[in-house]
Amino acid sequence: MKDKTERRGFATRVGVILATAGSAVGLGNVWRFPYVAGENGGAAFILVYIACILVLGIPGMLSEFIIGRRSQRNAARSYRNFSRYRIWRFVGILGILTSSIILGFYAVVAGWCLQYLWASLLGGIKGDAAAVADYFNTFATNPWKPALWAVAFILLTHIVIVRGVEKGIERASKVLMPMLFVLLVVIVVASCMLPGGIEGVRFVLQPDFSKLSRGVLLDALGQAFFSLSLGTACLCTYASYFSRTTNLLHAACQIAFIDLGIAILSGLMIFPAVFSVGVEPAQGPSLIFITLPNVFQQAFAGMGQVIAILFYALLVFAALTSTISMHEIGTAFFTEERRQPRHRAAWIITCGCSLLAVLCSLSVGAVDGLGLMGLSLMDFCDQLTAKFMLPAGALLTSIFIGWFANQRVVREEFTNRGAVACGFFPAYQFAVRFVLPLLIILIFLHQTGVV
Repeated sequence: MKDKTERRGFATRVGVILATAGSAVGLGNVWRFPYVAGENGGAAFILVYIACILVLGIPGMLSEFIIGRRSQRNAARSYRNFSRYRIWRFVGILGILTSSIILGFYAVVAGWCLQYLWASLLGGIKGDAAAVADYFNTFATNPWKPALWAVAFILLTHIVIVRGVEKGIERASKVLMPMLFVLLVVIVVASCMLPGGIEGVRFVLQPDFSKLSRGVLLDALGQAFFSLSLGTACLCTYASYFSRTTNLLHAACQIAFIDLGIAILSGLMIFPAVFSVGVEPAQGPSLIFITLPNVFQQAFAGMGQVIAILFYALLVFAALTSTISMHEIGTAFFTEERRQPRHRAAWIITCGCSLLAVLCSLSVGAVDGLGLMGLSLMDFCDQLTAKFMLPAGALLTSIFIGWFANQRVVREEFTNRGAVACGFFPAYQFAVRFVLPLLIILIFLHQTGVV
């Protein structure tokens, strides 16, 4: 039987778009997208990525939106209410568990961003490339500093979550998302004006189709999948706060456009500066914390510290919009399924994820042997969620909504009970039944090294 307790949702349409876009926009856009694009040829990768957003991202988002908005409950209850078979409830629980694990190790990287913002405010990270690399390695292997920053970031997230959906998540999103965009545009303009920066612009916008390969396609699929938070139950949870009049297709397209725009702007922010000082664009994950501090010093001369402050503030805002959504998934579950007051439910998630964040931080280098299956705990959590839990959650969602859910109900939600034209519904139905499962399986095989 459905729980009929009063439940507040997003108050405005702008709040719906900014909050849900914020859940998708994170370090995956500002950090992961530029280095993956750099490793795959820049503009050619971006064109493939756009296609992947259209084919995989939007139908995947719509599926979670339909499930969450229909039930207006937490992820576990949403899947349960959508089907007469209780077993589907565990897809929602899988998403809740996945998002909580991700929050634990994601907070470590977000804490690194806080540390770099603090260091930039105090004068910046100076020295040659070796000195910058040594700074990062010394900090990351410190037994307490990274853990302290990680917990601080989760507590910052807690402050937003405990205030609720409208007064916490929606208000924070209305501040953070515009600030993120403004900071991004300011740095993009400064970066593109650098001597030689035009080569970085060409790298992002002028495709070289000789770079296209099966690997580029699979990496683009993976980036689209992870960037939009498919399989985490995040979109399902946020959709449960949508009003009945929200046009789900329009919302999915707007969120995909914002996510894509932030990713491309991130490339225009980083690559002109990288090309300006002659650094190889395919730098991998070290790009943000080792390569760029040195780039800022060289490229922006006396303005290097200011640009670094703006850049790491941007990273903090991007990370916070994502950690808020990941925290809310578990908080909603404990509030509604375990009948806990919201502040107590939020503390359960905060304490559990803080403990995991501390252990992940220590496993990076401060404590040898803290891990599983030959990996540090942080790498193990990363690979467990990215390679197995996320694809499993998204695949099961696609199978559920395409084959087991009542298609009349699916159509009702897609069309807002007939108020919205349903011309795209057959295409969506075909995609979710046949295309999405195939693409998600390809992502899984690529992530595990099979293809």
